[in-house]
Amino acid sequence: MEIFETCHIVNDYLIANNEVMARNELIKLLDYHARNEIEYTPLVNHLIRATGLFPYLQPENSSWEDRYVYEVFKVNIGGKEATLHREQSSLLKRLVNGENIAVSAPTSFGKSFVIDAFISINKPNNVVIIVPTIALTDETRRRLYKKFSNQYKIITTTEVELADKNIFIFPQERAMNYVNKIDSIDILIIDEFYKASSDYDKTRSPSLLKAIIKLGQKSKQKYFLAPNITSIGDNVFTQDMAFEDKLSFNTVYLEKFDLYKEINKDEILKGQALLNILAETKTKSLIYAASYPQIDKVSNLLNENIPISQKPLLISFSKWLTVNYGANWKLTNLIKRGIGIHNGQLHRSISQIQVKLFEEREGIDNIISTSSIIEGVNTSAENVIIWRNRKSAGNSILDSFTYKNIIGRGGRMFKYFIGKIYLLEAPPEEGATQLDIPFPDTILGDIDADIYKASLNIEQIAKITVFKQEMYDILGTETYDRLLKENIFQSNNSDFIKETAKQMKQNPAEWNGLSFLNSNDTESWDRLLWKIISLHPGEWGDGPYGVQHRKFVAFVKVLVDNWGRTIPELLDELDEDEIDIEQFFKLERIAAFNLSSLISDINILQKEILNNGTDVLPFISRVSHAFLPSVVYQLEEYGLPRMISRKLHQYGLINFLDEELNIHKAIEMFHNIGKEKIFSLFIDDFDKYIIEYFYDGITLTQEKLTT
Repeated sequence: MEIFETCHIVNDYLIANNEVMARNELIKLLDYHARNEIEYTPLVNHLIRATGLFPYLQPENSSWEDRYVYEVFKVNIGGKEATLHREQSSLLKRLVNGENIAVSAPTSFGKSFVIDAFISINKPNNVVIIVPTIALTDETRRRLYKKFSNQYKIITTTEVELADKNIFIFPQERAMNYVNKIDSIDILIIDEFYKASSDYDKTRSPSLLKAIIKLGQKSKQKYFLAPNITSIGDNVFTQDMAFEDKLSFNTVYLEKFDLYKEINKDEILKGQALLNILAETKTKSLIYAASYPQIDKVSNLLNENIPISQKPLLISFSKWLTVNYGANWKLTNLIKRGIGIHNGQLHRSISQIQVKLFEEREGIDNIISTSSIIEGVNTSAENVIIWRNRKSAGNSILDSFTYKNIIGRGGRMFKYFIGKIYLLEAPPEEGATQLDIPFPDTILGDIDADIYKASLNIEQIAKITVFKQEMYDILGTETYDRLLKENIFQSNNSDFIKETAKQMKQNPAEWNGLSFLNSNDTESWDRLLWKIISLHPGEWGDGPYGVQHRKFVAFVKVLVDNWGRTIPELLDELDEDEIDIEQFFKLERIAAFNLSSLISDINILQKEILNNGTDVLPFISRVSHAFLPSVVYQLEEYGLPRMISRKLHQYGLINFLDEELNIHKAIEMFHNIGKEKIFSLFIDDFDKYIIEYFYDGITLTQEKLTT
């Protein structure tokens, strides 16, 4: 590459007011410099300044004017300073001035810097950040804990006592537990807010919209973020917000390789193309396989053709997985070859550890993924390989929006100037994306029309009035109004609540024996579990309707021993029900979230309608933590697997069965014990690697400690 000639091309684009092309050519030039370890000239630095990419400036080689810009755009992001690029700085200025903003920006935009800088500058008392997944909850928690935990209480779990200054980080369902506990919110941040539309997340969009409505009423300011949205349709959820389209401001360049044209839908050629890419590039790759069957297909291909790695870290992890999950699990064999799997069903700590290893030079080289990699974590790679051009849910063709989200994982500031996108199947047609957010009828019964009438139309207010009258008839006026005010129901389907209440009122005898769920005799659970899961159609396992229910009930009864037995031992017992490790992950998550939420709502209704003294809250608490001690279950979200917690309990370091123990007390105990003492008790090297990673997530940065 001729550097001066390329600078001339960049300058010509700038003169022609084509900043996008100028930036693309410049980023390719910076990649050339990085690969050849060439320092920037003052001319290159000046072009960096002209395109707004201020963080890329090398001030030691810049003119004084460009050095000045580099310093002027520095902000405190929590314990240290960082230079923002032009569009980050513009966005931050508007937020600091109190504006409500919905912004759409590329994945590589650097949105977290803006949030961190806002907290450092404005010093708000209560910040609520809604994220789409538990994995992103922990990633965000780790980042903010390092910077702000000496000023704020970082809250990610339910039932935590508030401090004077708090940063709440939740998926939307968990956030609802704090609606009545937070008097005022300084800023409400919704990450990946496109999920408020049923077009992108039909199942969870109602709960996100409910959170936006109820938390928004208490928020002084709102900041919504999403990638690849070009406009927002009229809706009540963003009507008081300015929309900012920052999509044209890219900080990396995506180079695309249309291999699908040569493959021409030939599965053998496609498999060979994937193997060739991995062999030739020898760098970090994300492989989008779309669905679980396709993950299996790619896994088998790579297991058969990729040699076993000699990296000590991977050998250690593979052995650890063999002991704690089983030798026959496909991930155990893939890790030996430097390959990971990311989907929405793995144990949270296992997903987090794999992402951590993906960031390691001597760790995982490739991750096979569903769309969970684009919504669950903020990770990137030099290569993104589109193995399958389908969506994860169902078999529909990828739309332009989802496709752009996936390929947006290619490249990263300062690490990969150029992201390489390999298309093994045809991409969708390019298109603009308008985000439409209709008001779902399913949540109308959980909305007080008097409070939220400004957000509702006449028809919706009428539906609420009818629904409310029906609930008054079943529960009584005072009772229903109280429950509505308490935001106590976990279901996002008001009709389900109404129909269940009606059944209970009309046939109270059918609910006799609910208290058996508190019994330690699991055989006494069958009738009630069958009845409860039959109330709510949906996924309770794999196979036809009846098989699903049989498997799920059998699974719950075995899961009771989750704390006392190892996962391989539980799988041995579940083998007769044909439940393998993949189903174990899925069913455990369904039990902990879906079943506990369902029984919680039933418990509320039966206490009000039957009033027979029964309260199955003890069972709900147990199942919501997958029958693990509550803090052990929560620590998995922090990256500490249950196996290590079990050893700490057995060694007598922490009594996880202590009913007074909560997550914040446990973290304090970990600080007091210190990782060196814990290291002395563990022989397995990978246990120590995990403990190191866990402690890294509960420790302030050195910069913060010394300021």
